[in-house]
Amino acid sequence: MNITEPLGRNAADAHLAADDSNNNTSQTAQTLSRLRGLVLSGELRAGSRIAELGLVEKLGVSRTPIRAALQRLELEGVLEALPTGGYRVREFEISDIEDAIELRGVMEGLAARLAAERGATPAQLTRARELLVCMDIVLSEPVFDEEQINNFYGRNDEFHQLIVEMCGSRVVRHQLQRTHSMPFASPGAFLRVNHLLPQAKVAMRISQEQHQAIIDAISRREGARAEALSQEHARRTRQNLLVALKYRATDLVEGGALIRRPVSV
Repeated sequence: MNITEPLGRNAADAHLAADDSNNNTSQTAQTLSRLRGLVLSGELRAGSRIAELGLVEKLGVSRTPIRAALQRLELEGVLEALPTGGYRVREFEISDIEDAIELRGVMEGLAARLAAERGATPAQLTRARELLVCMDIVLSEPVFDEEQINNFYGRNDEFHQLIVEMCGSRVVRHQLQRTHSMPFASPGAFLRVNHLLPQAKVAMRISQEQHQAIIDAISRREGARAEALSQEHARRTRQNLLVALKYRATDLVEGGALIRRPVSV
């Protein structure tokens, strides 16, 4: 009896199944990215009901990846499920954004406290200080333009991700990933409106000083201080939110089209 042929076929079938799975995963990820872009850009307007068939035609994919993407965007908070079935693009009140920022502060404060109590590695602390130097260099540039904002934004994002890694908790990391995926709750959500401030660099230097203080507290194993500093740092995002509203610059914020502006602003 020749057993090599069935085994070979099984292996080939497994390989093809793996390829199909990878292709499906890739298609779902691409569909999610494109659909998220349609929502956050305002092309799919806040409050509008989403037609699944319309998305099939617009994105050129089947219903399966679209349904998966819709479910994911509901979890991220930009869509809401309707009682009658289907989804609607969510519109955000200012209070929703403030709550999301507050939640982020609580979670990042917990991450910083755990990092201090459990101890960050020397490599992590070294990298954090390297990022601080990079951001200092950006702030020292005489011209603070879009390129400099992007440079600061990238380093700032990595800095916050590094603190999450320092805490050593998969549970906290998972919850913070979900929090950061919420519109307007990520560390750099309103960073791009900073340049509208009369003293933009002053505001960003204050944030940078907070970064330094957080790392100092973590390195000294001062958990309560690291937590309090991180929470206060997150709350500065509220100031950037107010700036975006004051200067009617929510278009500079990813997902800004979903914000319901108060009548008095």
